[in-house]
Amino acid sequence: MTSTQPFETVVDAHGRTVLRVCRALLGPADADDAWSETFLAAMRAYPDLPADANVEAWLVTIAHRKAIDVLRAAGRRAIPTDQVPEVAAPPASDGPDPDLAAAVTRLPPRQRQAVAYHYLAGLPHADVAAIVGGSADAARRAAADGIATLRRIYPPAIARKGEHR
Repeated sequence: MTSTQPFETVVDAHGRTVLRVCRALLGPADADDAWSETFLAAMRAYPDLPADANVEAWLVTIAHRKAIDVLRAAGRRAIPTDQVPEVAAPPASDGPDPDLAAAVTRLPPRQRQAVAYHYLAGLPHADVAAIVGGSADAARRAAADGIATLRRIYPPAIARKGEHR
């Protein structure tokens, strides 16, 4: 049994969520590339996806892997010292507050992932655990610790925007 919904509909339904996750994990400079790579990989695998699959969790899992690829590649890249780094373009008007997005990217990796997958993508803690490894309780703790850290380093009223729906 395979998926029957046109892939374009999947992109329309989940594209913004995947972009929010990519921005939270990578920042605005690399998010667009990771988003594109996510949907290219998803498009190739989509015909074999079971009809009862959680498409959003599947896409976030792919985005997670693409973000890891981007981070690993960045770690191997040489950093020129005689040039000023290029300034990333501000996020689109529908994107997150740039200061909040920067605060999220400063979280430890496990907290950043848990916050992005649970609060931005809306995945249950069990799905977050399946993506990043560990138990649902560990994912819940990492998300809670990430939100607590954001409340300390970012104005509380804005950090609460990401609270549970």
